[in-house]
Amino acid sequence: MQDIPVVIVGGGLSGLYAAFLLEQKGIAYRLLEARDTFGGRIEVAKYSDAHATNNSTDIDQAESSAAFDLGPSWFWPDYQTQLSTLIESLDLSRFAQFEAGDMMVERAANQPPVRMQGYKSAPPSMRLVGGMAALIEALYARLDASCIMTSQTVKQLNRTPQHIEVQSEDTSGHVTGHVTTFRAQHVLLALPPRLVEGRIVFQPVLPQDLSEQWRETATWMAPHAKYVAVYESPFWRNTGLSGAARSAIGPLAEIHDASTLEGDGALFGFFGVPAQVRQSVSDTVLKEHCRAQLVRLFGAQASNPKAEYLKDWAQDPLTAMPADANGNGQHAVAPPSKSKTGVWQDCLTGCGSEWSAQFPGYVAGAIDAATVAVRSLPADILRQ
Repeated sequence: MQDIPVVIVGGGLSGLYAAFLLEQKGIAYRLLEARDTFGGRIEVAKYSDAHATNNSTDIDQAESSAAFDLGPSWFWPDYQTQLSTLIESLDLSRFAQFEAGDMMVERAANQPPVRMQGYKSAPPSMRLVGGMAALIEALYARLDASCIMTSQTVKQLNRTPQHIEVQSEDTSGHVTGHVTTFRAQHVLLALPPRLVEGRIVFQPVLPQDLSEQWRETATWMAPHAKYVAVYESPFWRNTGLSGAARSAIGPLAEIHDASTLEGDGALFGFFGVPAQVRQSVSDTVLKEHCRAQLVRLFGAQASNPKAEYLKDWAQDPLTAMPADANGNGQHAVAPPSKSKTGVWQDCLTGCGSEWSAQFPGYVAGAIDAATVAVRSLPADILRQ
């Protein structure tokens, strides 16, 4: 059994940033992540150009790769100032989402798509060179790797008079099933509230009202699926199109330019097809329908992407619960992040993005929620 002041459950952006803040304060911690990688809902697909030969060096391969976001893509520095400041401090490069030109609209199956004037986000939305994963990689590089463990699924939290016992199962291939118990003074829950309530056993149970509020808080991205098609160049721009589209036919309801700053053309779309329907169709068939839709909207050049990716978050058990499949995909209102009474008071705090009062579910919300949670740790921990 390992004793540690703070245990962080979850290695997405909020968990990593909480660890970053704890290290700055000199507070010992352990971060437990169920996946074998970090980032949570921040995930990218990396494509290496076909011209990279088998004789290329590793550096050449890295330089010829491009990253495409399968989770969140954008941030808004004009009003998400804390996130923007962090990105600047980590020396990450940003660029504006391409929105110049007209957009395409599909209103009905028996009507051809129409071209209409596009619009620009206000304030402008920004993307990171290397995708949002660049933020994850930069934070991780600044942490003590010995304090961070992957393939660790937290199954149960037991409250004792002195500690919280955190029972974590090793899910890596060679020692699956081995349970390690950590004794913590405080636990930071860097997961979506619904996932915490549904996947972790609390002994004794959480207060009923708190448990219900966490269970009813929708998880951002959980009902969604994204499709990305990569091309040699953003050919749609040559005819004055922005790459944006809206469709009442689908399968993609909302489409945007996802091209890289370096010149790789790409389009991405959010599915408008419900999760239950998506799960009844193979990825191959879904991709075929997506390509056909892009041809309708942007012409024959869209028919042969050099790469395509599909990520269905509703089928990711470390993101979605069954209730998320019926969600409307909207950002939820932040629930309480801690218990105000009972045995779980002052020892357990939610710090995932959905607990951010300012930006629930957004990338900026992960930074905000982690900041608030670490700042509100009990004084005896902050003094250590």
